Formats: sequence, structure tokens, C-alpha cells
Amino acid sequence: MFIIMHILSTIIGIYWLLIMIRIVLTWFPGVPYGRPMELLCGITDVYLQWFRRFPWLRVGVLDFSPLLALAVLSLAQTLFASLAWYGSIRLGMILGMILSYLWSAVSFLLGIGIVILILRFIAYLTNQNILTSFWGIIHTLSQPILYRTNRLLFRGKLVHYRTGILSAIGVLGALMIALRFLVATAVSLLGTLPF
Repeated sequence: MFIIMHILSTIIGIYWLLIMIRIVLTWFPGVPYGRPMELLCGITDVYLQWFRRFPWLRVGVLDFSPLLALAVLSLAQTLFASLAWYGSIRLGMILGMILSYLWSAVSFLLGIGIVILILRFIAYLTNQNILTSFWGIIHTLSQPILYRTNRLLFRGKLVHYRTGILSAIGVLGALMIALRFLVATAVSLLGTLPF
């Protein structure tokens, strides 16, 4: 049993690495990778396509489906590694792992949101032209975050743009800290479950 679980964990780890390579190579469009890229796409795209069918994983030009695909593989690898190491696994451990991986994805998204808002604040302070491609993308990505947080905080009242950005950064930062504490507490409680 130990050997089978260890082999499965290793295979999943290798597949995770292949998907990560595939993702990084997409950051360089137009480079002729040839036959190795075709082979890599044939191996990884079957799995990635399954996650691309969820529209809620796309936000504007950003596609977060590979993040979820990698998280699912990481969870499976951790489960098999735990089975190999301990010989059995409890429901509390599985729920704790799932919660940890969900929190990893949520904290990543919150972190990206904070970075986008900080960049938007820098663009505001330095009077960057939001019509340029980079600053335009940052502006486009920051608008939904700003709209939702300011609607929640200020209930439709008009506030200065700088105040709105700083408030949204503060809300996302506070939310990240509070959720980190709650998730850590929940994971430790789930780990103590006897079943």
C-alpha cells in the first residue's frame, strides 16, 4: 500500500510540474517551441480544459482556471503522500487539507487584488495615462474591486478616488488577516477530530 500511494503521489507531482511548465510557456507567445510543446500540450491540456469550462474562473483578461487545476492536483498529491506516510487518513485531515487549499486560492486572489489596487494607486499618484496598455489593464482590473468595496463601505456616497483606493486596500488587507486567522483555527480544530 505504501509503495502504491508513494508512486501515485510522485506521478501527480510530475504532472503538476508539467502543467506548471505549460503555464509558464504561455507567458511567451509567438516563441516556436515545436514538437516538444505539442507533446506537452497533448499531455496537459486535457486536464486544463476541464477547468476552463467554468466561467467564474475568468476575470476580464485573467484566467484563474490553471490555479484551481494546480490546487486540485496538489490536494490529491498531499492526500496520497499522507496515505503513504501514515497508512490511513482521517476525515478531519481531509477537510483540513481542502480548507487549506481553498484558503490558498482565496489568499492568492486577495493578494492579487491588493497588488492591483496598489498599482492603481501608484498610477493615480504619478498621473499615469490609463490609455496605455499596462496601466489600462490595471485600471480595468481595479474597477470591479473598487466598485464593490466602495459600495459596501460608503453605501453609494461619493468619495474622493484616492480615499476609495486606500479604503479598498485596507478592506482587502483586513479581510486577508481575519480569514487567515479563521482558517488556521478551523484547520487545527479539524485536525483534532477523532474520525
